[in-house]
Amino acid sequence: MNHTKVLFPGSGGEELAGRLELPAGPVAATALFAHCFTCGKDSVAASRISRELAARGVAVLRFDFTGLGQSGGDFANTTFTSNVADLVSAAAHLRETIGAPSILIGHSLGGAAVLAAAELIPEVKAVVTIGAPADTAHVEHLLGSSRAEIEANGVAEVVLAGRPFRISGAFLDDIREQDQRKRIAGLRRALLVMHAPLDELVSVENARLIYDAARHPKSFVSLDGADHLLTDRRDATYVAEVLAAWVGRYIDLKPRDDGERGVVTVEETHAAKFQQAVTMGRHRLLADEPPSLGGADSGPGPFDLLLAALGTCTSITVRMYADAKQIPLERVTVSLRRKGKHTIVKDLVLIGGDLSAEQRDRLHEIADKCPVHRALTGPLTIESPRDPRSG
Repeated sequence: MNHTKVLFPGSGGEELAGRLELPAGPVAATALFAHCFTCGKDSVAASRISRELAARGVAVLRFDFTGLGQSGGDFANTTFTSNVADLVSAAAHLRETIGAPSILIGHSLGGAAVLAAAELIPEVKAVVTIGAPADTAHVEHLLGSSRAEIEANGVAEVVLAGRPFRISGAFLDDIREQDQRKRIAGLRRALLVMHAPLDELVSVENARLIYDAARHPKSFVSLDGADHLLTDRRDATYVAEVLAAWVGRYIDLKPRDDGERGVVTVEETHAAKFQQAVTMGRHRLLADEPPSLGGADSGPGPFDLLLAALGTCTSITVRMYADAKQIPLERVTVSLRRKGKHTIVKDLVLIGGDLSAEQRDRLHEIADKCPVHRALTGPLTIESPRDPRSG
């Protein structure tokens, strides 16, 4: 698995910061994760569930809502409605890069948000709520005596989960006006409701109300022994395992193969200045430039990819030869770097206590015979036929 930083414009124009968890192999499905009210993209639940799903082939984007974490904007100017709009913006970013989300996952108030956002993201086939309130106004009880100050002054600083947040009267008005029951009844997507019976912040009664309001297909899973924030790794892992098994009934989790083998396509995402979406058969990744060159560092740079191609080809070629000749090679490590504009330094480390000097010399010779090495050092020709669409 690997993750990459993501930047994209939010609903109000502010830059939102996210983290895209990518599977080590092919992407089978794409999901969008909405964190809880006082959390962020790097909360325990968001991080662990996203990583567990990535291990099962699901690419997951989690991000900080406007005014939270590393995202821009002022939290005091946000509402539940603006959070839903941020989710739609995140879905648009995925649509333009690795593919629109077919799964929405929301934790706590994020669960209420994904229930509201589902109708605005047509590609969504399955929605999952974790410890979600049935009514958005449920979060008012977290504000305690500050509600009166907010209503009197229009805004107040409230300490939630040990951190100060500026809550506006517009936020209160907005959560009171949401008709979640109607939304849930008209969801028209498969729904999985997950809730801990002893949830200390959002009672399990909320899960019953969500489940009763929804139409089939719907499912409920009890998170026995878990707390609201899923701070125990085992609980987050269990959620991911059950989620992946359940969603497989509604989404084909077999690796996608919608690209021609041997053809690499690169397109601008417009989510960051230099960010590129790279498609290689069924595989997808992001490429970018570092901040020093004006990029967002959301993926490897062009020369990083070039060195990676040479390094992987070298390692694979050495391994194939060693196995074919029954050479006791335990591990291959290739380290590459650029030296000036026209030189690549390739350090090959061969690990194996029983390797003879002759065998090591031969493996070093073979390393320089890998197809990528030959292509880069041989008479390589690059043809650039003009596409009629370019004018």
